[in-house]
Amino acid sequence: MKKQLLCAFVALLSLMAKTAFGQFSKPISVGAGAGVALNFTDLANVEPKLAFYGEADYLITPYLSVGLRGEKGTLAGNGYDSEFKNRYFAGNINGKIRIGQFMGHPDNYSYYTLEANTLSRILSNIYVGAGAGLVKNRINRTTSSFYKDYLENNGGELFTDLGEIHFVVPLNIGLDIPFGRTLYGPQWAINVNYQHTLTTNDNLDGVKNKSNDQYGFVSVGVKYALFNRK
Repeated sequence: MKKQLLCAFVALLSLMAKTAFGQFSKPISVGAGAGVALNFTDLANVEPKLAFYGEADYLITPYLSVGLRGEKGTLAGNGYDSEFKNRYFAGNINGKIRIGQFMGHPDNYSYYTLEANTLSRILSNIYVGAGAGLVKNRINRTTSSFYKDYLENNGGELFTDLGEIHFVVPLNIGLDIPFGRTLYGPQWAINVNYQHTLTTNDNLDGVKNKSNDQYGFVSVGVKYALFNRK
């Protein structure tokens, strides 16, 4: 699975580069930002922690994109006289679709972006998305004897691999607020995003119990469109 995902990452990067230099009317955007990571794990008392991201998206249409995203942050929580801190790394391939895809905008996007009012442009850039990726754990934990006994009596356990890499599914909802118009679209955008990440196991906090761990990431960032027509 890990080898297949790595090959997919490389293939997508190659496709994005080849297409971008061949068709400037379908640009790549790059972005970066920061926010707060929130754990939804067995140790469920949440301690919000800082996280960062960087991304690159290829626009198939002005409102449909595929891209790559990397994250670095910390998940932390406590409960049952126990606590954990996971300084994680994550990466994913994702797709996003924006409301503008369904708003019946004219085919000539050059005219639309020059004439559209601000409200229409903002509403057009509300999006949802989903993807697939990997998370690399770096977990430190302190577990009370009481909680260890509780886990043993209820079918749970403590993970011994605190640096595991595992598969995740990120779900996104967000908004791009564009500014700086060009013939094809905005040159810049402020991005507000919530990403909810589902895991395929129960090891974001080093504790295995009844259900898989999840985490959320609320972020604000800046995006810049490359290869736009002027």
